[in-house]
Amino acid sequence: MTPLRADMFDEICPSTLLPLRMADKWAPLVIRCLEEGPRRFSELRVPIRASAKALTTSLRRLERDGFVSRSAVGRSVTYALTPLGESLLAQLEVWCAWASEHWDDLLDARDPVG
Repeated sequence: MTPLRADMFDEICPSTLLPLRMADKWAPLVIRCLEEGPRRFSELRVPIRASAKALTTSLRRLERDGFVSRSAVGRSVTYALTPLGESLLAQLEVWCAWASEHWDDLLDARDPVG
C-alpha cells in the first residue's frame, strides 16, 4: 500500500471548497427547507429541530459559501437559496435517493447489537 503524502490536500485543493461539509448535518436540511422559496428563521427551526445556535451557525456558513442569502427588512429576516444554492438541489436529491435505497443497511450498521 502506498503511504499517504503529507501534501495530498494542499491549500488550493478543491476538497476545501466542497459545498456541503459532512460535519454540518443541518446544511442539507436547510437547503431542502428553502427549496420552495424564502423562509424566516423561526420557520426553519420547526422541521429542522436544531438548536438556535446550530441553525445560526449553519445559515452563516451557507451564506458565507454563497448558497444562501439573508435579507433583513426591519425586524423581519428571511433566508433564500441563491442560484448557486439552487444548483445543489439535484445533487441533494441523489443523496436522498441513495439514503432511501440503503435505509435498512444504514440502520443495521448503527445497530450496536448487529
